[in-house]
Amino acid sequence: MRILIVDDHALFRSGLQGLLERRGITVVGSAADGQEGLKLAYAHQPDVVLLDLRMPDLSGLGVLRQMLDEGLEIPVVMLTTSADEGDLAESLRNGARGYLLKDMEPDELIVALQEIVGGKIVVAPALTSVLADLVRYGERRERKDEFAPFSSLTPREHEILCHLSEGQSNKVIARNLNISDGTVKLHVKAILRKLGVHSRVEAAVMAVEKGVCKREVREKT
Repeated sequence: MRILIVDDHALFRSGLQGLLERRGITVVGSAADGQEGLKLAYAHQPDVVLLDLRMPDLSGLGVLRQMLDEGLEIPVVMLTTSADEGDLAESLRNGARGYLLKDMEPDELIVALQEIVGGKIVVAPALTSVLADLVRYGERRERKDEFAPFSSLTPREHEILCHLSEGQSNKVIARNLNISDGTVKLHVKAILRKLGVHSRVEAAVMAVEKGVCKREVREKT
């Protein structure tokens, strides 16, 4: 079995690589961020990508969606500390073949990886009740919550959406946030996908109509 690890925590990457290799699993690469992870996935075509959920700039969900958009058919397993039902739901909806927690036993991780390579979808045992609730109630909850699309945005995406709602260009946003134009473009693409719209103008109008940026200011004060 050939594994690619994508996680922004160096100590965790190193420890996980050692754990897997001691059990006879080949780690073909180890990436510290989403963009590097995508490059290594294309280069090595591993059997499984072990992907962290919370990463700066391009999140795990962002990587997952980009792989889906580009037709990169490699099984992806989210390996995270998040037991949030929204994260679980978004991961599975966007093609993840597994959703595992970082505190699971090493032997359980190995078994889960073997099952995923064998074609199964595996969710951490601790989250089976959460998954059951999502199957029964998830879609109904989302229809009732008018702010549900915005809840899937990362903090950085939310910040960029607020700049979009002020009519700022990618170059101005990049300058204000001290990031590159290319990074802004990737975030905008993710924002449009998550909100289900086709242009930055639609996204800005949606944000203004719902008052999501004003809500954030009120919540912080």
